[in-house]
Amino acid sequence: MVRNGVHRRGLIAGGAGLVLASAVGFPGRSAAGLRLGDYPFGLGVAAGDPAPDGFVIWTRLAPRPLDEHGGMPMRPVAVTWEVSEDSRFARVVRGGEATARPELAHSVHVEVEGLSPRRPYWYRFRLEGGDASPVGMARTAPAAMDTPDRVRLAVAGCQHHQAGWFDAWRHLSQEDDLDAVFHYGDYIYEGGPAANAPLILDREGRPADRRHVGGEVYSLDDYRRRYAQYKMDPDLQAAHAAAAFIVSFDDHEVDNNWASDFDQDGTPPEVFILRRVSAMQAWYEHMPVRRAQAPGLQGLTMHRRLDYGQLVRMHVLDTRSYRSDQPCETPDQTNCRAPGAPDTMLGAGQEAWLADSLRNSARWNLIAQQVFVMPVRRLMPNGEIRADAGDTWGGYPDARARLVKTITDLNLTNVVVASGDAHIHAVGSVPVRDDEPDGPAAAVEFLATSIASGGDGAAETEGTRAILAGSPHMRLVNAQRGYQLFDIAANEWRTELKVMDQIQKPGGAISTLARFSVEPDRPALG
Repeated sequence: MVRNGVHRRGLIAGGAGLVLASAVGFPGRSAAGLRLGDYPFGLGVAAGDPAPDGFVIWTRLAPRPLDEHGGMPMRPVAVTWEVSEDSRFARVVRGGEATARPELAHSVHVEVEGLSPRRPYWYRFRLEGGDASPVGMARTAPAAMDTPDRVRLAVAGCQHHQAGWFDAWRHLSQEDDLDAVFHYGDYIYEGGPAANAPLILDREGRPADRRHVGGEVYSLDDYRRRYAQYKMDPDLQAAHAAAAFIVSFDDHEVDNNWASDFDQDGTPPEVFILRRVSAMQAWYEHMPVRRAQAPGLQGLTMHRRLDYGQLVRMHVLDTRSYRSDQPCETPDQTNCRAPGAPDTMLGAGQEAWLADSLRNSARWNLIAQQVFVMPVRRLMPNGEIRADAGDTWGGYPDARARLVKTITDLNLTNVVVASGDAHIHAVGSVPVRDDEPDGPAAAVEFLATSIASGGDGAAETEGTRAILAGSPHMRLVNAQRGYQLFDIAANEWRTELKVMDQIQKPGGAISTLARFSVEPDRPALG
């Protein structure tokens, strides 16, 4: 359980500091005597991107998170960090000092190395002579040639602050033996206070205010404040403290349905790029990712691979930065891709990278990305079958065909796709041919529902019934909130779908909706 924002398995103490490649070697000033006022670690701690010898640890100094500069003075601050083999820090095995810099919102990214593979570690930060952070726990990955008995991953995302409480994160923080959490994106939402947000109640049944602070976000300071508002949530902090996150981004980290140089409003690309630059810097500042994901003059590279020994290779994709614009869906629509124009979801460089990454000897390949890959077909009341396109891979048929061809050309039968974005649980397969959805499959897809976006939701809606009726390649569609759990072993992949009974009032209960299995020699659901 969570008490005063502290996870039951133990949070504790520490500090902060960030090192970019361009900033290495510039010492921070001592925090002794610094008049910060309030507790500087109110945004919690996080770890990410596990390797066999370590992981990233993160925090951000923000004594007054929603104030200008988070309430921090505009100067570098030196902080210390520790990594221990036990939660009481009796066996500290790594430690050092880092610099929290105002240019990066006084955030800290430490890439910890020299740890043993496949075991838990505890970490914390501390200001010199002062406050200590909460304690977080993260597990290192197995050694490169090891084949572990099991890897256990969670998948979650779409956490709209205005749509409900984050109790699902609290429940996820209490799941046993998680190796990592894949956050598929929509960590924040960019809009202002929503006029049509669902009614949110407190424990006494009174209306609660979870509206966004400030209007729609455009500037770097806007994005920083929005991330701070989300990271103040104690249930989200508990999840970060309980396991390492492997983080990607989707659209709302910048703007709804953005695609490469284009937003949905027709903003000139040379203007929209300014918003993207601010959004991506703020994303980096608030995520436990490596310097390889830091923004530079050429943008940032989010796609990357992570190996869990010889058991599973995880290919984390970026389906936003390189894609062509969404297709025009009506004759009068503007700010879209003309009918028949070539399309790409990943860009040529990332497509080639993925094809190379899929050439491996791992027992499983996990393609971790953001939006529906499998076709979404709806049975309409008039009997028509309507295929969704737009923002999913369905709007990029050439790109999907190339992805399927890559998988089949490599004779892979062990590909599982993890997705999100749609605010539903959906389980099915990616067909080899779009016009034969119930024919041969190239991969199995598990699309995880939202943490909060969409409010309480329902087990069945008109939309979920239409998708199931029109999509013979799908086995389940559900519109409740929650997350998914992957239990991966050499001979069987098991997926468990978790759902909340409510999120518009705190204290919601979690339950298991369904379980599915996959075998590595056949891309089919068991």
